[in-house]
Amino acid sequence: MDKRYQVFISSTYTDLKDERSKVIQTVMEMDCIPAGMEIFPALDEEQFNFIKRVIDDCDYYILIIGGRYGSLSDDGLSYTEKEFDYALEKNIKIIALLHQNPEQIPVEKSDIKPELRQKLEDFREKASTGRLVKFWNKAEDLPGLVALSLSKTIKTYPAIGWVRSNTVGNNEILSEINELRKENNKLKEDIEQAEKTDNNHISISEEELAGLEDTFSFKAGSGSASQEFKMTWGEIFYIISPYLMEHPIDSNVKKYLAIRILEKFEKSTVYATIKEDDYNTMKVHLSSLNLINVKYSKKISGGNGLFWNLTEKGLKTMKELRSVKK
Repeated sequence: MDKRYQVFISSTYTDLKDERSKVIQTVMEMDCIPAGMEIFPALDEEQFNFIKRVIDDCDYYILIIGGRYGSLSDDGLSYTEKEFDYALEKNIKIIALLHQNPEQIPVEKSDIKPELRQKLEDFREKASTGRLVKFWNKAEDLPGLVALSLSKTIKTYPAIGWVRSNTVGNNEILSEINELRKENNKLKEDIEQAEKTDNNHISISEEELAGLEDTFSFKAGSGSASQEFKMTWGEIFYIISPYLMEHPIDSNVKKYLAIRILEKFEKSTVYATIKEDDYNTMKVHLSSLNLINVKYSKKISGGNGLFWNLTEKGLKTMKELRSVKK
């Protein structure tokens, strides 16, 4: 079935006209349907409700961030960030295109007020967490980034898309509706099961959890040789956090962590491994500290896999631990 996907393109407007034009052109060349604020370049709350309906009809969402935060709505958020939050709420796959060096953007295309610059920095951090992110320096960088990122996203996360009504037979329509119905029922079952699990969950207060300065004893080794090591949770997170920006699969995290720990203690890394029970404790505890998310997602090769990524708190903690101070 020949599908065309609708792609919402979100950004501030006047400062990124050239960038938006190049992204729109690329989306059209990929036989996709671009949509965005060209409908209403100057947004207000009433028009934003219409924009939300446009986003509802889109399959993918591209966010371009330059040097401006954008016009503020009544709640103090820019309309660009509100569009992003709405796409996130609707579980639309998001591709974030962030300017690599916003401090080098000309003044006429940048926010000068400190409060707006802080809002922009916070928005960049939010947009960088938990999704595909690409960095650009000039408008000419964007077509290639969009072509690669969008094609990969479509392949990995195929959406419903649009087809001409005269090209689809009734049997095909009924078959697709039936598949969507099955998928919807499965999602409902998963949600109900998750809610039951949450209801049976025994909460632990943050004060009761071991903190980053507390020590954890575990066994790791090379080959069949296993030794006991002691590290603080902060040291463990310091080692693993940058790697999690790549959203690695669970088996690779275990291997990477074992190698880096043995390197730290100047031990052989041949066939490096961590005791399974200790590794699982690390995984659960870092999740309990709200530093990581571990969840099943689709693999590019097919099927599902358990993937790690940083939470917003984890990203902030990593920067505090890893940033080089004067």
